[in-house]
Order: sequence, then structure tokens, then C-alpha cells
Amino acid sequence: MTLVRGVIIFLIIKIVAGLIGLTTVEWLLNQVITYGVIAGVIIFQPEIRRVLESLGRTTTIFTPTKKGTADGHIAAYEKSFAYMSERKIGALIAIEQSQTLAEYVSTGIHLDADITSELIINIFIPNTPLHDGAVIVQGDKIAVTSAYLPLTEKSGISKQFGTRHRAAIGLSEVSDALIIIVSEETGGISVAHNGEFFADISKERFHDILVAILKPDLSKEVKNEK
Repeated sequence: MTLVRGVIIFLIIKIVAGLIGLTTVEWLLNQVITYGVIAGVIIFQPEIRRVLESLGRTTTIFTPTKKGTADGHIAAYEKSFAYMSERKIGALIAIEQSQTLAEYVSTGIHLDADITSELIINIFIPNTPLHDGAVIVQGDKIAVTSAYLPLTEKSGISKQFGTRHRAAIGLSEVSDALIIIVSEETGGISVAHNGEFFADISKERFHDILVAILKPDLSKEVKNEK
């Protein structure tokens, strides 16, 4: 707001200079405005990017929805996360939806493997080469592992949630991906989606969320039957 007030005052000075005939001063101010636009874009680049990303999340018109064998995928996630939760094996998986995660895929180790519970568990076994970082799923494949995700800038998040949870929340703020996490401290399963974070959810709730997002048509049918 301080910068905005400064811009308003600057514009008032420019208008006054034009009214009283200070042509040189007005010309100098016009030059400042011309290059000031470029400077403004640079200064506010993080804010502009966040706004554009938020706008992009409001529509899926230009991005086709990827289809896959959702039943098999849901079963794989449930089985692997139940196994890792019981043994407190930390895990972080981002499941791409209508918006591409190519920017984050480029930071990981290429895999392009089928989605199976056995592979997911093996990836996150501690002290293995691929366990650190996030797995990113694109379509019917595990695209990469060991990928880096953006950390949330939100304050007030409980200290019990570590880097995995903050990365999950961060990605959910800039994309429509479904991110699922296992805490290595508590074994709790958490989910982040569209900026919302659901911590330490039950297996039943986990199943409902997977179905609602990965099989939205089936979820609607179940609701209608009820």
C-alpha cells in the first residue's frame, strides 16, 4: 500500500506539472512512468505470478482431463498408504489433474512406470536412492520421483507438520493437483487439494477423497443414490 500511495502522489505531481506548463518536468515524469511499468512488473513478479496461477485454477477449458484406470490407482494408493502409515514411512505423492505439473516434473528423476502399490512402497523405503522428495503422477504413470515442490508461504501452520506437508500445501495453492502425504513422525495420512489441507484423516475419509477427485462421476452417482 505504501508503494500504491507513492504512485498516486507521483501521478498527481505529473498532472499538476502539465496544468502549470512545466513541460520539462512533465517529460521527465513521462519517462519515469514508461520505464516504471517494467520496474513494477519486476518488483511485483511473485504477486503477479500468484494471481495468474489462481486465475488459471478457476477454469479447465483449455486443459483436457486425463483419464486412467482410476479403480486400480485408488486401490494402489490405499494399499501402499495403509502399509506406510502403519510403519511410519514418510511419503509424498502429487497426482496431476487438469493443470500440468511439468514445471515440477523437470526437477525429478524420470521413471515413467505403472502405478502399483509395491512400487510406491519401494520408492519411499528410507535410505533408498529415490525416497527423498515427491513422486508425481501424470495420467496412468508415475512420471518422476525425487521431485521438488513449492513450499507454502502461509504462516500459522502447526509446527508438527514438516517439509512434506508444507510442500503439499504449497503445490495445492498453485495447482489443482491432489497431494497425499504420510507423516514419518506419526504415520498419519493427510491430503491437500485446491489450497485445502486435511490432516490425519481416517482410512474411510481417505477413500472418499480419492473417489471424489479421481472418480468424480462415480462420486456424484453415489450422492444421488443417497
